[in-house]
Amino acid sequence: MSAPIDAEQIRGLTQELLAAHPPATTDRTDFLKARFDAGLAWVHYPAGLGGLDAPRSLQSVVDAELAAAGAPDNDPRRIGIGLGMAAPTILGYGTEEQKHRFLRPLWVGEEVWCQLFSEPGAGSDLAALGTRAVRDEGGGDWVVDGQKVWTSSAHVARWAILIARTDPDVPKHRGISYFICDMTDPGVEVRPLRQITGEAEFNEVFLTGVRIPDSRRLGPVGEGWKVARTTLMNERVSIGGARIAREGGMIGSVAKTWREQPGLRTHDLHQRLLTLWVEAEVARLTGERLRQQLVAGQPGPEGSGMKLAFARLNQEISGLEVELLGDEGLLYSDWTMRRPELVDFTGRDAGYRYLRSKGNSIEGGTSEVLLNIVAERVLGLPAEPRNDKDVAWKDLAR
Repeated sequence: MSAPIDAEQIRGLTQELLAAHPPATTDRTDFLKARFDAGLAWVHYPAGLGGLDAPRSLQSVVDAELAAAGAPDNDPRRIGIGLGMAAPTILGYGTEEQKHRFLRPLWVGEEVWCQLFSEPGAGSDLAALGTRAVRDEGGGDWVVDGQKVWTSSAHVARWAILIARTDPDVPKHRGISYFICDMTDPGVEVRPLRQITGEAEFNEVFLTGVRIPDSRRLGPVGEGWKVARTTLMNERVSIGGARIAREGGMIGSVAKTWREQPGLRTHDLHQRLLTLWVEAEVARLTGERLRQQLVAGQPGPEGSGMKLAFARLNQEISGLEVELLGDEGLLYSDWTMRRPELVDFTGRDAGYRYLRSKGNSIEGGTSEVLLNIVAERVLGLPAEPRNDKDVAWKDLAR
């Protein structure tokens, strides 16, 4: 059994990559492909799938070397759903064929992913979903019909992670299966949903007779909820524990304004800014620690706590920024209807950040649901009473 790889070996492999593919003269996509093939995409993934079976903590060694060399990187704002949700689920439940087919173009950014989970009647109670997947006679393709909603990046996505009901005769959590859906297939219709910011970053998706081969199913039939929980837990880590620099994210914008416009300062705002700055830094460091502790693809309920903190901090910080700017903070520069390719919580102006942050306590799991998860799975408090756990989905009131 060979000794585990260490930081010096990782650093040497990174320097070899840079020597063979100089960032200044190598096409961005070609460099990212070479990085993946060298096992330096996500070092804790298996060899041959963009990793080296190395400790997750060694990723920072790779990132530092590449940043110092000015090497290109992928953009989580564009492919965050693929990186943070689809990839760990495919790694945890996919076949070898699925892993080799999907992970490389996902990480490189050649294929964008979206998430077909929530429905008009199944948001916070996601397991109540009604989108149906019925298998052809003889065990062939699955035929999917239904509607999904709040689907970020569906208008630019090639692939989607999809959960659908395959057995209505069992309780709701047990009759769900998990699929990979080709967004270019016939029967997939994407319609924009315009947000309070004016743009349509997310969408509603209608599925009519969409055929999905059984080879694109993740996990056993009927065990899609177990697979989906892996996705949801990773989603909360990817949102709440995203890797950012010190004074990055929302706190960076208000701190910059504070430094550049001293005439706006008051004692009360100063105290609030200091408090939020400290809380944002604690959240950033806690997120870093959480990522280091994760076993690939299997986060625990701690991610729900991070997502809660993320939403609260973003909303409080953006509110402070609007107050700091006074009349200017009430302005909003552009209500133009657009369908952005990036999901950016902190872009544009203070008015945008204030409005966009309102969605942070809904997307990726509502704060109310996450509070329940923290209460039950972290604090050990009793679960709320429920009368639907043993009732067949078809018999539930809707």
